This record gives sequence, structure tokens and C-alpha cells, in this order.
Amino acid sequence: MSDSETLIDVQNVYKTFQKTHALNGVSIQFQKGRQYAIHGASGSGKSTLLYIMGGLDRPSKGKVIVDGNDLSKLSDKELALYRNQFVGFVFQFHFLLPSIKCLDNILLPAQISGKVDKSVEQRSRELADLLKVSHCLDKFPYELSGGEQQRINIIRALSMRPKLLLCDEPTGNLDSQNSATVTQLIKDLAKEFQATLVVVTHDPKVRESFSNSLFMQDGKLLKSSSHTDGLPPVPPMG
Repeated sequence: MSDSETLIDVQNVYKTFQKTHALNGVSIQFQKGRQYAIHGASGSGKSTLLYIMGGLDRPSKGKVIVDGNDLSKLSDKELALYRNQFVGFVFQFHFLLPSIKCLDNILLPAQISGKVDKSVEQRSRELADLLKVSHCLDKFPYELSGGEQQRINIIRALSMRPKLLLCDEPTGNLDSQNSATVTQLIKDLAKEFQATLVVVTHDPKVRESFSNSLFMQDGKLLKSSSHTDGLPPVPPMG
């Protein structure tokens, strides 16, 4: 792939928490507009990698180049701007503020950036129609089911039209039917918005729905799909 097609270039990244090595020299490229699943056992480093790519954490060593920008050279303020305007996050736990209604939760990233306008609200309402949660917009999060809360979470993540959509166990609290529905919604919307999608999951069914599937073990990234691009050679298992 040419450099112009690469959105994220992870270069020999390590992450250490006290004496725990969460990432051990991860190198990987993610291409613009592609969709990836990262799977592996708990503690394999997959969520840590996601957080570093999203600017929620910094590596102990190595670089992450996103759209030509070295995240390690960004100040905390610049990194916050990157998270707000470039990245959309969908987590297992929706982190919706319980004290404000769902539409206000959705518009929160735009409010933080000072970019609230009618187009953002209109787009959010259109997504709510598409995801069948229009009736939830004037409700508080605690009045919604788990599936409805996660759909509101997805709308919030997409409200700023991010180039990068990062999802950490987005279906972890859902039953199998809702899990399949939410996964397909995320994939369809990422494609519509032309966003690069990276989903961390432990669910085999979610992982199998992606043609680009990556496996993590002991802080290292291994190739697990013949259709995956930009991967390093597979090291021997042992």
C-alpha cells in the first residue's frame, strides 16, 4: 500500500504499566476506509493499543503516526483536539451522562469543540431515525434499554464525522441478537462516513464478520486472516 492509503502507522510501540508489559513492539498499518477486528485473550494488549491510537494514552516507546501526524509530538491540548475532532469512540460501557437527555449527550462533543449547529443536530436526528432510537432523544439514559443506550453511544461517536472510529468491546453487554445488529450498524455507518474502523472484541461472531482480523497475544500482534493488509510477518507460536 502507498503512504497515501495509510491512515495509522504504528511503529514498534511498547507500553509498560509498572512491571507489566502491555505492548511488546507492535508495528502495524491501518488503511484508510478499511475495517478491522482485533481479538485476543483478556490482558493481551488489544485495548491498550486502541487507546494509544485514539490518543487516550501515550506509548512508553515507539511512535503512532495518524494521517501523517506523530501523536507523540502533540501537546495534551492538541491531543484532546485530535480525540474530539478526528476520532469517534464506542466503548462497552456507554459513558452517557445520566443527568442530561440523550440528544444533549449526543451533541456534547460538538459543544465541547464549539461546533454545535443545526447540521450536527439534523445529522444526529437522521442517525437516530436510522438506528430506530428517535423516541429516545428526549429521554434520560437510565430510561433506555442497554441496546438503546449503545445506539445513542454510536450516534454520539459519529456526530463529528470522525475519520477514525475505535470500538472497544462495543457489544460486550448485549445479547447475541442485539450484538449482531449493533455490529452491522457500526460497520454500515463507518462505511457510509468513509471512516477507518477498528473494533476490539472477544466475541468470535463479531470477529468473523470482519475480513481483516488481527490476533493479539502477550502484547504482540499476530496475523489471523489471509485478507488482512499491512501486517507484519507472523512470528512462530510457542
